[in-house]
Parts: sequence; structure tokens; C-alpha cells
Amino acid sequence: MRLTTKGRFAVTAMLDLAMQQVGEPVTLAGISQRQDISLSYLEQLFSKLRRQDIVESVRGPGGGYNLARPAQKVTVADIIIAVDEPLDATQCGSKGNCQGNEHGSGTQCMTHNLWANLNEKMLSFLDSVSLQDLVDQQLEKQKCSDNAVVIVHHTQTERAARTGSV
Repeated sequence: MRLTTKGRFAVTAMLDLAMQQVGEPVTLAGISQRQDISLSYLEQLFSKLRRQDIVESVRGPGGGYNLARPAQKVTVADIIIAVDEPLDATQCGSKGNCQGNEHGSGTQCMTHNLWANLNEKMLSFLDSVSLQDLVDQQLEKQKCSDNAVVIVHHTQTERAARTGSV
């Protein structure tokens, strides 16, 4: 079982929106450019996110999208479910007819409960991660990355000054 591009792109786009939104709406064109996601695909995803009250649209010049609620109140599960991403590891789509016809008269496969439990764990995990958690992780990652660049830069500059090759 895999999370498809729909779910991954939706979470990525929402993370971009949360990080870029500083009092002004964020354009889908900007998200498209920064994340290399098709604009038409983003339009489809954000239409679904808007219908679920996760984002709100702002029309007109300077328009775009804002989060409809604080980032700490939006979970990864909210986003994935909003874009109709199936979170189901069972063969039968949780219908319980794993070994039988498509009309529901089949029986459960021997491992049905294993996969159903995995579904519950995945949903529970994704529901425990907020958009704000992802923003904080990215900011920390950028902070560490920025510090590493500065430290390397100072080290190279100091080394050049010592050797007289400035």
C-alpha cells in the first residue's frame, strides 16, 4: 500500500501554504512554481480542500488561498481525507469481502484484521501530526541548514585569511 501523489502533493502544497502565508493570500501559481506541482492539479486539490473548510479562497487582485483555521488545528489526516485519498490497506476496501465477488457476498481473507488494524494505526498517526508540526520541522531544518552554511563559510574565510589567499 502506498500513499499516492494526490495525498503527497496535497500535504506538500498545504505545508507550502502554511509557510508562505504571512498575512497575505498565497497563490497556487507560487505553490506550483516552488513545489513543481502542476497548477491545474493544485486547482483540483484546493477545490476539495476548500469544500472541507481547510483553506479559504480570496478573489481578486492579490488573491489566493489562506488556511481556514490555524495550522495547529489542521492534521495531515484532515488533508489526505479531504482530497479523497484512500487510506486503506485491506484488499476489499474495508468491505470484508476479500475472498469473493464484488457484491459483498465473499468472506474476509485470513489477514483482513491485520490490514484493518494497520488502517487504524495509520489514521491515528496522521491525525496526530498537525500542519504546524510540519511547519516547525521545516523551520528547524532550515535553521540547522542555515547555521551549517554560515559555519562552513566562516571556516573557509578564516582559513583563507590565515594562508594569505584572500
